[in-house]
Amino acid sequence: MTDSLTAGPETAVPKGRKRRRLAQWNGFLFVLPALLLVIIFFLVPLGMAAWMSLHKWPLMGFPRWIGFDNYERLLTDKSFWSSLWFTIQYTVVITIGLLGVAMGLALIVQGQGKAVSLYRTIFFLPVVTGFASAALLWVWLSNVDTGLFSPLAQNIGLTTDRVNILANFTPAFWSVIAMVIWKMAGFFMVILMSGLQSIPTDYIEAARIDGAKWPQRFRYIIMPLIRKPFALALILCISGSMLAFDQFYIILNGGPQNSTVTAVYKIFNESFISFRLGYGAALSMVLLLILLVLSIIQLTLLSDKEAKK
Repeated sequence: MTDSLTAGPETAVPKGRKRRRLAQWNGFLFVLPALLLVIIFFLVPLGMAAWMSLHKWPLMGFPRWIGFDNYERLLTDKSFWSSLWFTIQYTVVITIGLLGVAMGLALIVQGQGKAVSLYRTIFFLPVVTGFASAALLWVWLSNVDTGLFSPLAQNIGLTTDRVNILANFTPAFWSVIAMVIWKMAGFFMVILMSGLQSIPTDYIEAARIDGAKWPQRFRYIIMPLIRKPFALALILCISGSMLAFDQFYIILNGGPQNSTVTAVYKIFNESFISFRLGYGAALSMVLLLILLVLSIIQLTLLSDKEAKK
């Protein structure tokens, strides 16, 4: 009888361990499909690109090991640094413009009461349009003969004749900026609205009763309370802008006079026009490193602010 009483715990322990191990394996099996997707579609291509960047990799024939020659070459490649500088300029302008418009739309739509869903849907509609489709629409609108932009500029007195706004750098650049803001403002508006909707109305009302003006309420109440959604929007906007390609390729084709060639456009030209696949891979690795550094800086700054609070 004593043996039968003491035998229970000895058999119960292995069963408990078995259940825990089974639970661990179940968790791993649930994560496995996503893990395989990351390995197949991210880590393997990343490793392949890094390997290619160390070779002279022609489209036809066998690759030849050249070590870090591709990286040494890009240090003196003026066209790459010019494209990178243009990409940075574009990123700064579009980030300020896009997040500014998105914040304005979010504040306006948030105050529409029962019509919030309707206005949110209306402003979000351009987001579902592909970049290629939106760019083609912009090309048509910019056409001298059949478009709307040139006659509009003529009617409001900006020009005396119909002009091709895509023929000169300044109007062409701002035309692309306008297209991207039109297309993407709704997306970032939704992100910022998620933060605005989480702000208790009591805070705003208390500040209004205390005599705080709207700029003060925005600076000291709204912005601190939507810091996390705003940080997400900022990271997505910067990383997406640094990878800009479609709009400049379709609308401007890198022109006028290669003045709107972005970093990704340069990689595209080297890899798929000149067929210097190894050099294109080296450029892509450098761009990836730049994006990684920017993301780390942003996350570090945000975490420092969070820690101070």
